[in-house]
Amino acid sequence: MVAETTLTPNDFILPLFVREGIDAPVPIESLPGVVQHTTASLVDEVARAVDLGVPAVMLFGVPLNKDPEGSEAWNPDGVVQVALAALRDRFGDQVVAIADLCVDEYTSHGHCGIVDERGDVDNDATLELYRKAAVAQVTAGADIVAPSGMMDGQVAAIRAALDDAGFPERAILAYAAKYASSMYGPFRDAVDVTIADGGDRKGYQQDYRNAREALAEVRLDLDEGADMVMVKPALPYLDIVRQVRDDVDVPVAAYHVSGEYAMLKAAAANGWIDGDAATIEVLTSIKRAGADMILTYLALEASELLAG
Repeated sequence: MVAETTLTPNDFILPLFVREGIDAPVPIESLPGVVQHTTASLVDEVARAVDLGVPAVMLFGVPLNKDPEGSEAWNPDGVVQVALAALRDRFGDQVVAIADLCVDEYTSHGHCGIVDERGDVDNDATLELYRKAAVAQVTAGADIVAPSGMMDGQVAAIRAALDDAGFPERAILAYAAKYASSMYGPFRDAVDVTIADGGDRKGYQQDYRNAREALAEVRLDLDEGADMVMVKPALPYLDIVRQVRDDVDVPVAAYHVSGEYAMLKAAAANGWIDGDAATIEVLTSIKRAGADMILTYLALEASELLAG
């Protein structure tokens, strides 16, 4: 009766991986319980989410073919576009379909954009790729696009592209405060991404030591037309979630990322913690910090626990 924070399935967004060229789901070893889906198994998993009251899913694609530009990201017959169309055909408006908008899953070098002769990502050249990907995703059925590449000006470029293509009502969930974190390893397994030449993304993701920078990035994305903003990862950055929540009036998302999930699962598997209790405690802490939406691989499991 006096609990200040109440967690419900309506708080969750379920991240899902869909892989081209497979005929059955493929387990991801570093993410126990998570798989790379076929389009058919993805639809079945989303049906389960709908039944449990989870309102939204976010799709990540694993293509058969990769190239330096990541052209499968905007191919009308690309793996995510096909999956989005399948979800729209099956569920209509029963679920909010969000498409992660980046090209790292699609590039042969594993970076989030076009790489120049020095091996650095060319920010401005990359924006054109994001424009094309955004239009392809909403044409296929995405309600929301979620640019995650952390390129300067990406939100403005995507907003203009969607408006010009006749989609002014489609929303943008910006990965506004995305840190160069050590917590992404299992995710890269899930999308088969290896950054070329032992590189990293510190040049365009945020320094984990900085907080004021995150607020500046959030404000810039909102000025460019973002409808919602995200902090990623979640648990090591609950202070940032709270600061962003206090600073803005739009919905705030937090991404409970693959490394956070994997640590919880590993500890539970070894009997060191009560996995069910920790699941609800962790997710409640993210909501308590100020997140309106929580992206988590625990969405279905937590929803079942909450249902008792």
